[in-house]
Amino acid sequence: MTGLVVFGGGITLLAVLTTRRIIKPLQTFAEAAQRFGINVDAPPLDESGPSEIQRAAQAFNQMQERIRLFVQERMQMIAAISHDLKTPLTRLQLRTDFIEDETQRQKALDDLKEMQVILDSTLSFAKEHSNNEARTQVDLAVLVQSLCDDYADAGHTVNYQGDDHLTYHCAPVSIRRALSNIINNAVQYGERADVELKQYAHRITINVADTGPGIPQDKREQVFSPFYRLEKSRNRETGGTGLGLAVARTIVRQHGGDIELTDRENGGLIVTITLPQ
Repeated sequence: MTGLVVFGGGITLLAVLTTRRIIKPLQTFAEAAQRFGINVDAPPLDESGPSEIQRAAQAFNQMQERIRLFVQERMQMIAAISHDLKTPLTRLQLRTDFIEDETQRQKALDDLKEMQVILDSTLSFAKEHSNNEARTQVDLAVLVQSLCDDYADAGHTVNYQGDDHLTYHCAPVSIRRALSNIINNAVQYGERADVELKQYAHRITINVADTGPGIPQDKREQVFSPFYRLEKSRNRETGGTGLGLAVARTIVRQHGGDIELTDRENGGLIVTITLPQ
């Protein structure tokens, strides 16, 4: 009887170990697919292990590289087109001097100026997708505080709450730009920005809260689309080009994080940046 119990226990242990061995590669693939879904520049899979796992990992890595190159080529094409359009646009601006009617001349100049802003923003967005800024250890808390101080010095209501120092490995110029885009939206459309930096065991969060009208639930994914503007009545000068959040999410996802929009209690919007620690 004792022998049967020992035998049964051995079979159970063997089954558990075998199951774990089978499930672990699947979990690795699932995690890799999730990382790739957020960031096309995510690191490739480890190609070690049994031959079947090696072949599957190689196929996954090849697929990831093809998609990454496709996205990169598309962004390079967009950047090239935007750059090439600048020359004829400049010629058109010069030719407005020959329009005698001052009202029509001013309308043409306004349209050309708007086109220039769109082209500049498109170039900037394309460059951000192919950004190769070196990553280094920075004091993220000091970076966030200095940005808040800059907006406060410019006359905006911006408050900071969080650690005085927090070391983080990142592309500092890009992270500063992403956060600046979000704070700028908060002060422009939400009257103020209350910025809070928190550190957890495996992540860092930066909350930017405002007291504005917020964003409807059904629009919260659309606002991350390039050139999407919530209020269609805004012109490009007062409402921007609709790239601020798109650029911010691109940068954050390149760092393995993400951005979430939630309602603020008693009105307003909270934009939460989550970065892996």
